[in-house]
Amino acid sequence: MQRVAEEVYHIPLMPRDGINCYLVEGTLVDSGIRASYGKISRCLRQVPAHRHVLTHAHADHQGSSDQLCQTFNLPLDCHEREVLRTETGLVTKDYPSPGSPIAKFQQACWAGQGHPVADTLRENDWVGTFRVVESPGHAAGHLAFFREKDGLLLAGDVATNMNLLTTWPGLHLPPAMFTSNQEQNIASLKKLADLHPRLICFGHGPVLLNDQRQFEHFAARQ
Repeated sequence: MQRVAEEVYHIPLMPRDGINCYLVEGTLVDSGIRASYGKISRCLRQVPAHRHVLTHAHADHQGSSDQLCQTFNLPLDCHEREVLRTETGLVTKDYPSPGSPIAKFQQACWAGQGHPVADTLRENDWVGTFRVVESPGHAAGHLAFFREKDGLLLAGDVATNMNLLTTWPGLHLPPAMFTSNQEQNIASLKKLADLHPRLICFGHGPVLLNDQRQFEHFAARQ
């Protein structure tokens, strides 16, 4: 676990930041895969959380949510369009190819049990001092979170900061095989770029210091 900003901790869950979650102002954002429970729970014993939110309910973001919520008595929040997957644990049904071998693998090996949703989040709600930004496309109810005072953006999977095959750092669109509507996702990417974030935390890949407007340039090319 690494502190990357005021009350913001990056928890890498796979080598080379392949899957990430974050602890921000006492809120756990995402929970990796089912096997991530041990590492996240150790982190929460160091820096306690009082709430858990999902950027979206894919298997690599909700995998240990049920276990963590039960262990630490955390209420779980997400967008209303992610409630069904969050509560049932059937998280691959909205993939473009839900019957593909990789989708079946994610459902069988990465996805966690469903867990009741305490509340839903929408545009301009607040998670601490982070404003909720609806950013659909990769998933129907995808959310990002933006803190105005320091320009910190939790971008989820609107973009990745790594090549998921080679693991080399760099900005990419999320893979089409896991993205419900890439055209809509690109519109969300441009919406987030218009915030001109200064530090960006991704679901996949290292944290990006956006000091040369790399994120805006990437969005403009799509």
